[in-house]
Amino acid sequence: MFHIVLFEPEIPPNTGNIMRLCANTGMRLHLIHPLGFDLDEKSVRRAGLDYRDMATVTEHESLQGFIEREKPPRILACSTRGTQSYAEVTYVAGDALLFGPETRGLPAAVLESLPPGQCLRVPMQPGSRSLNLSNTVAVIAYEAWRQHGFAGAG
Repeated sequence: MFHIVLFEPEIPPNTGNIMRLCANTGMRLHLIHPLGFDLDEKSVRRAGLDYRDMATVTEHESLQGFIEREKPPRILACSTRGTQSYAEVTYVAGDALLFGPETRGLPAAVLESLPPGQCLRVPMQPGSRSLNLSNTVAVIAYEAWRQHGFAGAG
């Protein structure tokens, strides 16, 4: 129903946790190269546990390659620099939820290529830098899924 897109992820346990999230929500995980680790790394396997085989994970050489292959109706970039609260968006089936690398976030060029309403943020206390990537993905993914009645859940 939704695409979770990690742009150049760097920290293996975050990707493993997100892989597990995707397996449990039915969302598809897309990894945009270069990755900061090997998918076979022990820390990815440990965080993803036995969910690797249950998750649909696709690797792409570039963000443009993902867009051309998957043709999502809309890309929603998630960033501390976003202007739209994730809770004020109406999510559309097939939306691509795009998240940047843990240490630097999405590049300005990616954010600037999207309309302002498609650059989302999760509200935080003033002075906070950011949430953990896997926590942010979970917050936004579950809101999108909630809006669709938790389709497919048992």
